[in-house]
Amino acid sequence: MTWDIAVVFLLLAGVLLCFVWEKFPPDVTALGLLLVLIATGLLSAPDALSVFSNPAPLTVGAMFVLSAALVKCGAIDRLSVLIEGSARWPYAAVIFVMVVMVATISAFINNTPVVVVFLPVVLKLARKMQLAPSKLLIPLSYGAVLGGTCTLVGTSTNLIVNGILTSRGLPGFSMFELAWLGVPVTLIGTVYLSLAGNRLLPVRQMLSSILSEEERREYITEAFVQPDSPVLGKTLAGAGLTRARGIRVLEIVRDGVALYLAPEEVRLKAGDRIIMACRMTGILHTRRTAGVDLVTELNLGLEQIAAHEGSMVEAMVTPHSALVGHSVREMNFRQRYRMVVLAVHRQGRNVRDQLETLPILGGDVLLMMGTDQAIDNLAQGDDFMFFDRARVPAKPQTGKVALVVGVIAAVICGAALEWVPIELGALSGCIIICLTKCLKTADAYASIEWNILFLIYGMLAMGLAMEQTGAAAWLATNAVNGVQHFIPETHKGIVMLGCMYLITTVLTEILSNNAVAALMAPIAIGVAVTLGMDPKPFIVAVAFAASASFATPIGYQTNTYVYGVGGYRFSDFLRIGVPLNAVCFIAAMLIIPRVWPF
Repeated sequence: MTWDIAVVFLLLAGVLLCFVWEKFPPDVTALGLLLVLIATGLLSAPDALSVFSNPAPLTVGAMFVLSAALVKCGAIDRLSVLIEGSARWPYAAVIFVMVVMVATISAFINNTPVVVVFLPVVLKLARKMQLAPSKLLIPLSYGAVLGGTCTLVGTSTNLIVNGILTSRGLPGFSMFELAWLGVPVTLIGTVYLSLAGNRLLPVRQMLSSILSEEERREYITEAFVQPDSPVLGKTLAGAGLTRARGIRVLEIVRDGVALYLAPEEVRLKAGDRIIMACRMTGILHTRRTAGVDLVTELNLGLEQIAAHEGSMVEAMVTPHSALVGHSVREMNFRQRYRMVVLAVHRQGRNVRDQLETLPILGGDVLLMMGTDQAIDNLAQGDDFMFFDRARVPAKPQTGKVALVVGVIAAVICGAALEWVPIELGALSGCIIICLTKCLKTADAYASIEWNILFLIYGMLAMGLAMEQTGAAAWLATNAVNGVQHFIPETHKGIVMLGCMYLITTVLTEILSNNAVAALMAPIAIGVAVTLGMDPKPFIVAVAFAASASFATPIGYQTNTYVYGVGGYRFSDFLRIGVPLNAVCFIAAMLIIPRVWPF
C-alpha cells in the first residue's frame, strides 16, 4: 500500500463518517472532498474538474425537469384517481394494484414526485378502508423504489453507474437492459408486500394523535392590553397567560411591529396586542384577566388577525421549501404563512418543545393550525404537501398532458432505439417543455435537486482518485485474494458478485444511494479486471443494490418521506424491509449470472 492509497482511504473514511454524522449537508461534504483531493495532489485540477463533463449528472438533472412537467400537467393525478376506487377491495388486492401502478410510473420518471403525488390519495384510501395509513405508505415507497430499477432512467443510480461505464470506454446499458432483473424482482416484491404487508406492517398513528381532544379544539385569537391594566410591566407568567391555563402565546405585537424576543421574556406594555392559541378554558381566563380584553369584544378599530376556531392540518416540508435549514422564528412563520406550528415529526420522534428554534428539514412533518383561508393559500404554494386535502396547483396545465407525455416518450424511445444518447435526448426534451410553456423556466430550475447533483460530482471525483492512485485496484486484489483461500476457482465469480452486492446494499441503507453507486462502481470494475471477467454483471449488481434500499428509512428519499407521514419507527422498516432485501439478493444472484455471464 502506498501513501497515496492510505490517504485516499483516510479521506474516504472521513467522508463516510460525515455522511452518517449529518453535521454538514452531504453535498457540501462531497464538494469539500473534491477540493481536498486537489489540495493534497491526489488529483490534478484538470482531472478533478473533468468529473463535471460526465453526462450522468446532466441526465439526472434533465429527468428531474421532465418529471416535474409530468406532475405539473396533471398526468400522474389522473392515474392516481384510479386507486381511489379500490377501497372496497381486499387489502392484498389494493397493495398489488397500487405497487404495480406506482412501479410502472417510476420506471420512467423520478420516483420522488410520484410518491409525493400519490401520498394524499393513499391517505384518503386508508380512511375509506378504515386502515391506519402505516399499512399502505411503506408499500407505496417500496413500489417506487422497485419500479426505478427496471429502466436506465428509472433512478439516478442507474444513470450514474452507466456514466461511469461509458467514461471508461466500456459499453453502457440500453434503456430496458436492466428490466431483465428489475421486472422479475418487482413482481416478486409486489407479491411479497401483498401477502405479508398486513401482518408485518404496524398500526401507527399520525402526528395529530399526540394531541388531547381538548387541544384539538384551540382557537386563534388576540387580546389588547389596556392602559390601566394591572398586568403592565409583568411577564406573561406574571399575568397568568400560561399553557397551564390553556393559553399559548404565539406573538406579541407592539406599535404595529412583532417583537422578536421570545414571548415569555417580554414585559407587557399598554397597547400590546397578544396573539394567542387558546382552548375554551384559556379564552375564559383571558376574559377574567383585568385590563386584558379580547379584540373581538372591543371597538378599537384595530386590524383583526383571527378570532375563530383554527383548523389543524398536517403537511410535509418539501425538499425545495424556503423553510429548509431555517427555524420557525427565523422565517417569521406566523406572519409569513398566517399559520401556527404545534408539533414536528422527525425520524420517528414527535417534537413539541423549542419549536421556535428548531431548524426545519426537508421531509419533516408539521402539525399546524390556522384559518381555512390561510390553509388554502398555503396549499397553493410549493413549500408544503398536505395530507388531508388534494393538492391545489397554482396553474393547472391539463391541456398539455399529451405534449408532455409525448416528449417523455420520445426521449425514452430515442434512447431505447439508440437514435440519440440519453443525455442529449433528455436535454432536448427539457428545452421543448420550456419553449412550449409546459413548465416555466424558473420552475424547471427549481425542480432540479442540485444537492444531489453536487453530491454525485464529489463522489465521482472520489472514484476517480481511487482509480488513479490504485486504491480501487488494491481493494479489488485483496478482496479476490481473500476469497481465493476459501472458495474454489469455479465459484469465485458468483461469490465476489455476492460480496459486491451485499457491501453495496449495506452502505446504501446508511448513506446516499447516489454516493454509494459512484463509490462502488470503480471497485466493481476493478474486481472484474482482477478476476479476468466481464465487468457487466458486477456493475449490474452495484446498480441494483444501490437502489434496492428497504431496511431503513434513511437510505432512500421516498422512504424518508413516508417515515414521517406514517408515524413509523425505525424498527418498522427493519421488520418488513430486511426480508425484502433478502428476497432481492437471492433473485439477483440467480438472474444476473444467467443474463450477464461472467
